[in-house]
Amino acid sequence: MQASRSASSLAATALPVPRPYGLRQIGHALAAGASTFLTLPAPSLALAAIAAVVGGALLAALGALGLAPMALPVAGGFLLLAPALLDGFFHLAELPERAERPRLRRALSAIVRAPGGIWLLRLLCAFLFLIWITDAAILYSMMIGGEALGYGAPWLIRLQPAVIGFELWAALMGAVLAGIVFTVTAFSIPLLYEGRAGLVQAVSASVRAVLGNPAASLVWGLLLGATTLVSILLLPLLCVTLPVLAYASLALYREVFPPAPDG
Repeated sequence: MQASRSASSLAATALPVPRPYGLRQIGHALAAGASTFLTLPAPSLALAAIAAVVGGALLAALGALGLAPMALPVAGGFLLLAPALLDGFFHLAELPERAERPRLRRALSAIVRAPGGIWLLRLLCAFLFLIWITDAAILYSMMIGGEALGYGAPWLIRLQPAVIGFELWAALMGAVLAGIVFTVTAFSIPLLYEGRAGLVQAVSASVRAVLGNPAASLVWGLLLGATTLVSILLLPLLCVTLPVLAYASLALYREVFPPAPDG
């Protein structure tokens, strides 16, 4: 239900108030995400496979160019871009509720026709991704230099002292940007998708939900980050974990921002 509202009606809407959430709600969300995936395996796998193919091509290119240590920063950068796909999975999840057949083209169409607020958040994520990759490349040139380093085995990076130092510093820098993206988009994307808030309202509500539940948000963010990173390095796994986590994010959003009784 990708609702569209006029600017005046959105302005008159009260700011969505988040409910507290904890580990129990996260567990319920993960179970719901897995259940939704099992209900929609084919289109979910197909949509996630697009990201997996692009990721595989990038990782292979880095190895061929002798820049294998950049694989982890590039994989981490996916955390900054993942919100761009969320509304496609959200659309798939709601089609069975409307007794409509879920298809990949419907999800891709939903991504293209996303509300303006979601497109602005995508631009923000892309901008932060460019900052992240630029900073990682500068750090790479300072700590590793021009030495050609390919993979020791598929996706396995040779852990020389300079490489270890680079990965640690890169991870520290990337964690800051990933935390910003998570805080801003964790709940704003579904709020915008459902037309329940304007951009400023949605971002404000997402920030309040994340900062208002720091322990649970940290667990949820680390779970998303660690699972995604491992899945990118084991790419076929991403085809399963990406949709499960996307559907789980939608389920958690509905726990934290339940619909109004009259809506």
